[in-house]
Amino acid sequence: MPHWDYSIKELDPEKTAKASGRELRISPKAAREICAAIKNMRVDDAISFLDQVAKKKIPVPFKRYKKKVPHRRGLQGWYAGRYPVKAAEAIIKILESLKANAEYKGLDTERLRIIHAAAHKGAKIKTYTPRAFGRSTPCFEQLTHVEIIAVEE
Repeated sequence: MPHWDYSIKELDPEKTAKASGRELRISPKAAREICAAIKNMRVDDAISFLDQVAKKKIPVPFKRYKKKVPHRRGLQGWYAGRYPVKAAEAIIKILESLKANAEYKGLDTERLRIIHAAAHKGAKIKTYTPRAFGRSTPCFEQLTHVEIIAVEE
C-alpha cells in the first residue's frame, strides 16, 4: 500500500482536518478549477456550491484551461466556465469525508474553512484500441489525486 502525503506541511493538528481522494477517475483540469473555486469557502458552502454545479445551475469558472470554453450565465468576474458534473460529485464525497474527519477530531464542522485544495495528476491507465492492418491507437486515461485541508476558525 503506498504512503500518501499532503503537499502542505506544518499545520496545527488540533485545529485542522484533512481528506484526500487518490486515483480518482476524473479530469485533472476540471478538478484543478473546482479546487481553485472552493478554496477559502466554508465546507458547507462548498458542498452546496458543488451540488448546484452537479445540477448544472451554477458554472465553475475556468481560469487556466479556458481555451475555446464558452461564456456561461451567472459567472461573476470571469467569462469562461463549465459544469464538471463528474468531478463535482467526486469532490463532494471528499468534502463529506473531511467533515466526518473533523467531527471525529472534535472540531466544529460549521466553522470549517478550506485553506488548501489541490488536484494533482496521478497514474495513467494505458490501453490500446486495435485498428486495421495491425495498427493500434493509444487510449490513455489520466487519474487524479485531490487533497483538501480545512481549519476551524
